[in-house]
Amino acid sequence: MKRRITMLLTGLALLATAATAVAAAPATSTPSSGYFDNSDRDDVLAGGVKMIPIATPKGTFHVWTKRVGNNPKLKVLLLHGGPGATHEYFEAFDSFFPGAGIEYYYYDQLGSAYSDQPKDLSLWTIDRFVDEVEQVRRALRLDKDNFCLLGHSWGGVLAIEYALKYQQHLKCLVISNMMDSIPAYNAYAKNVLMPAMDPKQLAEVQKLEAEHRTDNPRYMAILGPMHYEQHVLRMPEAQWPEPVIRSFGHANRQIYTLMQGPSELGASGRLEHWDRSADLHRITVPTLVIGAHYDTMDPKYMARMAKQLPHGQFLLCPKGSHLAMYDDQQVYFDGLIGFLRGIESE
Repeated sequence: MKRRITMLLTGLALLATAATAVAAAPATSTPSSGYFDNSDRDDVLAGGVKMIPIATPKGTFHVWTKRVGNNPKLKVLLLHGGPGATHEYFEAFDSFFPGAGIEYYYYDQLGSAYSDQPKDLSLWTIDRFVDEVEQVRRALRLDKDNFCLLGHSWGGVLAIEYALKYQQHLKCLVISNMMDSIPAYNAYAKNVLMPAMDPKQLAEVQKLEAEHRTDNPRYMAILGPMHYEQHVLRMPEAQWPEPVIRSFGHANRQIYTLMQGPSELGASGRLEHWDRSADLHRITVPTLVIGAHYDTMDPKYMARMAKQLPHGQFLLCPKGSHLAMYDDQQVYFDGLIGFLRGIESE
């Protein structure tokens, strides 16, 4: 079970406090009867599931999506982390979004879970993933009057890239637990996270990484309590919610290692030099940046990101880590739903 954890997201965290939080709105209400209206839907037979063909340079593949609810003014597409994780850890949204009347879409990116899993390594690039999201948007008939994109961790990288290329199709954007620069994330891990760890245990982890032995059970035996239970999901692993365990267990290790790298304490794969800090100001749609006090991502850095965005807001989850939708759940969803309701009414 320890090894399952290695597949999560872009591996990230934070021990510093950040600035202001988005004004929260209650996360519960009664959805209108229209929320359950399926009269104009072509996915009713499959319970909202739709397999979408994705054209790539290597042929056509299919990705899995599932719609929940109906709201013509507010439709949220969820981009999971990894790369190579799955939609499953988003299932906590089922406890909050329906009550708020928000239509949302689960989506397994190509290579993940219920979607096709081609083996060609040339497919795993940021540009191709961005093109995939655009094909999904068109297939789901989302547009600037209703389309909100939420990306968590690696999904935040993808959401930023999508917005920089296609923001004309967006109503709003949510960047959850992700910095706009992998070099800045690596520096935070090196200068803040690692010095707070037990030096002997850290040295053993780094030795295993240098020897390319991250599949050694000892690697996760150390990182579980020292890193994951502190900065990924702040609960004893035995108490982690079932959707999280299931998502990690289904993650695509090949894609994760290729793009993120084998280390859990920094990125060294194809994403190593990704940096959009100089371009963030070009995203002009309303954007919520979510950070957490104990995240693998620097919360102060993410607070600054919100200030660089022309219409940015920042939400801090003071008790949360990388999966703040679980370990600081009420703050996360109150702030997120408050932001989305404000966008819906515009």
